[in-house]
Amino acid sequence: MTENAWTRWPSREALGRTETSGPRRLLGRVVRAVVLAMLLYSALTSSHVRGWGALGAAAGVLLAALVAWALYRTTLAHRLGPSLALFGVLLVIAATAQTTEFRVGALVLWCGCAITALERLPLASALPVTALALASYAAVNDDVWLTTAATTAGLALAGYVLRLDAEARGSAQRLLAQERAARAAEAESAALAERARIAREIHDVLAHSLSAQLVHLEAARLLIERGADRDRILERVVAARGMARDGLAETRQALSALRGELTPLEDFLTRLVGATDGAETTITGERRPLSAEASQTVRRVAQEALTNVRKHAAGAKVRVLLEYGEDQVSLVVRDSGGSAGELGASGAGYGLLGMRERAELLGGSLEAGPDEEGFVVALRVPA
Repeated sequence: MTENAWTRWPSREALGRTETSGPRRLLGRVVRAVVLAMLLYSALTSSHVRGWGALGAAAGVLLAALVAWALYRTTLAHRLGPSLALFGVLLVIAATAQTTEFRVGALVLWCGCAITALERLPLASALPVTALALASYAAVNDDVWLTTAATTAGLALAGYVLRLDAEARGSAQRLLAQERAARAAEAESAALAERARIAREIHDVLAHSLSAQLVHLEAARLLIERGADRDRILERVVAARGMARDGLAETRQALSALRGELTPLEDFLTRLVGATDGAETTITGERRPLSAEASQTVRRVAQEALTNVRKHAAGAKVRVLLEYGEDQVSLVVRDSGGSAGELGASGAGYGLLGMRERAELLGGSLEAGPDEEGFVVALRVPA
């Protein structure tokens, strides 16, 4: 054994009764009650002691029980000095009982001290206490030496077995506590991830809807400043109102997505592209259901890309390609290019950055930049 093994206390879980099964606790209480009752009966009915002597013997038994209870508390708190002192008190009580011819009480105390020391003390401190208790027992035992040796060895073995059992029980309790803590942390992490997903959904819906409304409202403001006719201004205001209505519908759709109730991705893209002038959709590969996160990412990227086309390349032709691969799905939105116009600076400019972060969370990627014709946004996510 290492030095640490000699000086290490049994764990508090091993020394305590927490998580101990009900039948085991009941058995322990019954055994202690029976032993105490036997000792009291022996003290009160001893033939060689009468009157006050019997009462004194009973008081000694109760004192030993009180010291044993205190010993349980001090060893549970890992207080070595008080524990050794209490063991000393018990050994003195046993010696006193032997000298006053209460032999049964003395033998019970010596055997109990030997077993309890091995079970509840560090081994370096338990061995001297056990050796002293067993030597006292052997010195007064009337059996032949072989029987006495076997009994003392059995008591020492019983104490060590109880120690191993307690340590195994304590280890099991610590592992159970760690498992519970891990499950609680996992549940908390899942809750935080779900909160982040909900926040991301709401943010994406509002960012898309409000950005589109801002485009039309900014256009209406510019038209008013230039003194444009009423019909052109009203057209922009009506468009902004339509964007607000669409945003409300998208919010409801996002809530449906959070509940796992998603419309088919192909239908969504068809409707989305159909609302954009000069846009067309192509879908290739074997169609299959996607996870809610992957499906929502494709939808949000398509919305953001088409919004950017309206803001930065109004009137450009747009081609949307959705391709199902073996282990991923790809979305490519390519426009033919155009001038940004006076509304190109509207919005915060963080939409594609948010979409890229969203794709990376799923283990995918998003690339956006100019190409030979205009601008292209390419999304790939595992599926």
